[in-house]
Amino acid sequence: MEQTKNLCAQIPLSLHTRIREEQTRREQSLSEYITEILTQYYEGGSSMTGTRTLAVQISEELFQKLKTHLAAESERQGRKISQKEFLLGLIQQALETE
Repeated sequence: MEQTKNLCAQIPLSLHTRIREEQTRREQSLSEYITEILTQYYEGGSSMTGTRTLAVQISEELFQKLKTHLAAESERQGRKISQKEFLLGLIQQALETE
């Protein structure tokens, strides 16, 4: 595992609130969430231009099965697998098999 270092910065309270809400929604630790944001930024994901939002509603039963699967997959891989990562992988895999 790569060595880590603490990063501390004063940010506006409104931004802090947005960050913590999204971090909680994604069920990630603050370190995981900030690392993901900064990695995306430095790897060229700094702009939302050209992105679209896809939202679907699923049954509670299917949602719980998804959460169980993601927890098991995260354990297997030794890192947190997000819903977004999982769903994007499924979409890309399906489109590649056309």
